[in-house]
Amino acid sequence: MPDAYELTPYDVIIIGMGPAGAAAATALSRGGLAVLGLDKDVHPRYKVCGGGLSARIDQVLGPGFQSVVEQSVNGVQFVYRGQDSLLIESPRPIAYMVMRDRFDHYLVQEAIQAGTHIRTGHGVVELTQDPQGVEVVTAQGRYRASIVIGADGANSLVARRFFPRRSQYRAPALESEVPIGDRGHGPAATTILVDVGAARQGYGWIFPKKACLSVGVGEFRRKSRSLRATFDRFVTDACDVIGRTVPRPGGHPIPVYAESEECGQEVDSRFVSGRAVLVGDAAHLVDPLFGEGIYYAIRSGQLAAHAILAHQGDHHEALAAYEAALEREILPDFHVTAKMAKVIYAFPRLAFKLLRRYQDVVQDYFEVLQGCSTAQQFLPHAKKRLKASVNDLLLEALHLR
Repeated sequence: MPDAYELTPYDVIIIGMGPAGAAAATALSRGGLAVLGLDKDVHPRYKVCGGGLSARIDQVLGPGFQSVVEQSVNGVQFVYRGQDSLLIESPRPIAYMVMRDRFDHYLVQEAIQAGTHIRTGHGVVELTQDPQGVEVVTAQGRYRASIVIGADGANSLVARRFFPRRSQYRAPALESEVPIGDRGHGPAATTILVDVGAARQGYGWIFPKKACLSVGVGEFRRKSRSLRATFDRFVTDACDVIGRTVPRPGGHPIPVYAESEECGQEVDSRFVSGRAVLVGDAAHLVDPLFGEGIYYAIRSGQLAAHAILAHQGDHHEALAAYEAALEREILPDFHVTAKMAKVIYAFPRLAFKLLRRYQDVVQDYFEVLQGCSTAQQFLPHAKKRLKASVNDLLLEALHLR
């Protein structure tokens, strides 16, 4: 029983050693703090995931991560319900594809080399906090720290324990990984496919890896009654998948960022509570437009670590600094992409027509993915370019729905 173990003190305990937790652990350990990382799974562990990293990841990770990149992507093949293919390319990579077992294991090893104490296969069974610190109990031991970081994903135990009033909105998704076999990738080894009409208020995707294609559909709405039928229809129509054996898809929630529903009312913080802080998927830091989460997981983990290191001994200041960093660097872009998502997924045929007509606007958004610009900087130019014809196209789309 846990009571038989001596309570072990640390500066920070991190629950969940996916990209967010591992990134936070590495930065904190390099800063000289005593850090414990706990994960209920044993690494490396397989996880079905699109595994897309926008190329701006180059700005926040060292070049070593390239050793586990499966494919570099420099183009997007847009389709509308499997038809009317439109390929838009960039001379430089816009994204990298990774398998989560290899990528996450790489990040965990980085944390270990930095000095983090890692305990995998240690599921947390109890969490408490008091004015002096946080206590974490697993089946193997009891641990105490000044701060606990919840990096434990969409179904975060830390969030359920310390953030009882937070939003539970998670977008449904289904995904499978289709073996490539002797047929290879075909002509699209460096291109991802995005079908903007494959799902209601969402999209379908095909991402190329070395030995497989990650194929999935996601709907950015609260309920989905027929997602499996949507997935089956998508893979039936997708030319890259036709003739291949598609394993049964797995379901997983996408904790996309959503604006607060309590308009004009003061609400509890989404990200900090006492001595607890949420990062990555646990904090719902997933882009509302395309569901990108890995970059924001890593970056939020780093921002939390930097804030803690800058305010050692004062957890109030540290966690307030983390919230301020999110407000400066991540949330402004989410405010923009949430608005874009509402229009694109409400009127997918209109969106596809605009993509075809204004390919230069897509090229501008590639610069956001490459870290050369931000969504806030992108939107004014895009609105100016689209304003001339959007009313006519909207009327046309309404007639076609």
